[in-house]
Amino acid sequence: MKGIIFSEFLELVEDKFGLDVCQKMLDESHDEGVYTTVGTYDHKALIKLIMTLSKLTGISPEDLQAVYGESVFKTLYNSMPGLEGKAVSTFDFIKKVEDYIHIEVKKLYPDSNPPMFKFISVTEMEMVMDYISARCMSHVCFGLIKGCSQHFNQQVDIRMEPLKQDQSEVRFTLRYV
Repeated sequence: MKGIIFSEFLELVEDKFGLDVCQKMLDESHDEGVYTTVGTYDHKALIKLIMTLSKLTGISPEDLQAVYGESVFKTLYNSMPGLEGKAVSTFDFIKKVEDYIHIEVKKLYPDSNPPMFKFISVTEMEMVMDYISARCMSHVCFGLIKGCSQHFNQQVDIRMEPLKQDQSEVRFTLRYV
């Protein structure tokens, strides 16, 4: 997992909960918190940070992942050159993730392993897609979709249905409101 994900997570924790909570989370996770944006790190370290933050704040790990995904969307969007104008709506953007963004990510970072989207059906008002990832962080995807819909100033109802118990495969049903 790229370091930008870790550095943005630490920044979010500091902004939302304060420097003391951020440091306590790092200390209790036995994590030095030193991540470069272009470095590659084991996603399990991020999961450990999220679990520790959950214990410190009483907020579920799933809710923390969703808030993180929502907040990091803009940073990830801005980090990809040439995205502006490539999509005109939430659904349009999401359809381009698999064929454009993930391909560009793999060009920049050949060792990356981004999640996969499998589109089941897409209409003008509804999109059904499967999220497939060995990292099992579907709630981050939920937050990213929410951040995407905010970027395009659209209201989207987002439903998640785990297809596998470990949430490595989750079906998302998105409907414009």
